[in-house]
Amino acid sequence: MRSLFYVLSALAVIALAYWAYHENYRTQHAQSEADALEDRISVARQRLRVLNAEWAYLNRPSRLRELAEINYERLGLMPLQPYQFGRIDQVAYPPAEEPLVFDNSIEVSDQDQEQYP
Repeated sequence: MRSLFYVLSALAVIALAYWAYHENYRTQHAQSEADALEDRISVARQRLRVLNAEWAYLNRPSRLRELAEINYERLGLMPLQPYQFGRIDQVAYPPAEEPLVFDNSIEVSDQDQEQYP
């Protein structure tokens, strides 16, 4: 009886060691994926900062004014004046229409709808 207990204990230790080893590698893999994702996010944020700086540079008022003057004959752009702005109560909104009803609609998604509650 004692030898059976020793064998079962040894098998349990081996099984637990295998499980711990397996979990360790799964954790390392998940950590490396998270690190790679953080690197991609960092690169994307850097690129976004560069794009925002380029956008601010290209939209300088002095540059836009120069472009408007250079292309005046072709585009006829004039500076905005305060009298060109209106009030919200001057906007003519279209009358409310009945909501659209889609009869005989066809589902075009290739994904299961049950995945998204």
